[in-house]
Amino acid sequence: MVETLWPPTARAVGTLCFPCPSVVAKFIGELLVPVAPFDQKSGRETWTVAFAPDGSYFAWSQGHRIVRLVPWSKCLKNFGGEGSNRAGTRRLSRQNSEGGTVVPVGEPREHTIDCGDIVWGLAFGSSVPEKQSRCVNIEWHRFKFGQDQLLLATGLNNGRIKIWDVYTGKLLLNLMDHTDIVRDLTFAPDGSLMLVSASRDKTLRVWDLKDDGNMVKVLRSHQNWVYCSAFSPDSSVLCSVGAGKTVFLWDMDKYSLIRKLEGHHNDVVSCEFSPDGALLATASYDTRVIIWDPHMGTVLIELAHLFPPPSPIFAGGANDRWVRSVAFCHDGRHIASITDDRMVRFWTIDETSPQAIAPLTNGLCCAFSTDGSFLAAGSRDGSVHFWACPKSIASLQHLCRMALRRVMSTQQVQMLPIPPRIRSYLSYQDL
Repeated sequence: MVETLWPPTARAVGTLCFPCPSVVAKFIGELLVPVAPFDQKSGRETWTVAFAPDGSYFAWSQGHRIVRLVPWSKCLKNFGGEGSNRAGTRRLSRQNSEGGTVVPVGEPREHTIDCGDIVWGLAFGSSVPEKQSRCVNIEWHRFKFGQDQLLLATGLNNGRIKIWDVYTGKLLLNLMDHTDIVRDLTFAPDGSLMLVSASRDKTLRVWDLKDDGNMVKVLRSHQNWVYCSAFSPDSSVLCSVGAGKTVFLWDMDKYSLIRKLEGHHNDVVSCEFSPDGALLATASYDTRVIIWDPHMGTVLIELAHLFPPPSPIFAGGANDRWVRSVAFCHDGRHIASITDDRMVRFWTIDETSPQAIAPLTNGLCCAFSTDGSFLAAGSRDGSVHFWACPKSIASLQHLCRMALRRVMSTQQVQMLPIPPRIRSYLSYQDL
């Protein structure tokens, strides 16, 4: 059987099989790492890229213990990219994390941070003063985070997590409890500065940075390495994936397991919720991205990266089409995936083929910019590549659906006294 990348025809049941796309995504620039003659290939990988929640900074692990923090507006200006006059242009102010006054810092400044060990995961976290620490019995805290506080968490090869002040590059906290590589980090998006770390020690750990970084809970259910975790937009649910075929969903109010999602045939390595929390995308070495309904635990659609779809035995092995990363755009319609076939694919949730593609050698990770206009992808040589996302105007129906699904679960939508066709649309059953 000959396996080709782009089939000439359309759709199998439940699986997207796509025709050859005619659109190549617009490449806008790249950030390269200087390579010394004695440089080693190992340790140079860009395992993580991230954009600050307010769009002011871009960060990436460029290998050899180094994390670069670059003002996003400066990147766009250097690229000559569109939107450079609207990204990260507001003036910043910073409340001293040790309780001082608000200090104006002007335009964002670039920082190069030596983390002391190989950096595997990083994440931005921003503070909302109204969100108090869950440790209500402690009245004194070493750090008092202000409204404009912006933090960067880095997960290291030695199992440590270091927390940095983005505006100054100062080390604030050093969290030590993991016994193996911290593979991924994610902050709760509600501004509470609750941090979840995923590690190769088979655990997820929950940290409260407003309580000086004290560990709140250890989540144990994974039987092997944990690769990635992601919060739902309302911070109530956490998804975690790892070296196994199972996707785990956690209740972050009770710190208990809600359910396990079964459907992949190989390790699941990346996950992300849609902006309205109604969809969950997971990427696996089985050549597929699966879009789930996290409320019902059902598969809505599969994005296939190989045609014909491989058998479970082939998908469970070294099939040279491993999907390394998946990212949901903030418009709720676009998805990007990185695969070992040297391609970046841009998908839409309502089409049966990639909307655009782009070449990328040795890609490892990807993330959309805060406004959803650009995609950043990191590679094994420590460089980062950027593309403009395919442009389209969301329909009024989709915007209304997203607004509704931000506050209603699938079960609640199913109870609405509305026509079945509208109910199906609101439940994303028409994908």
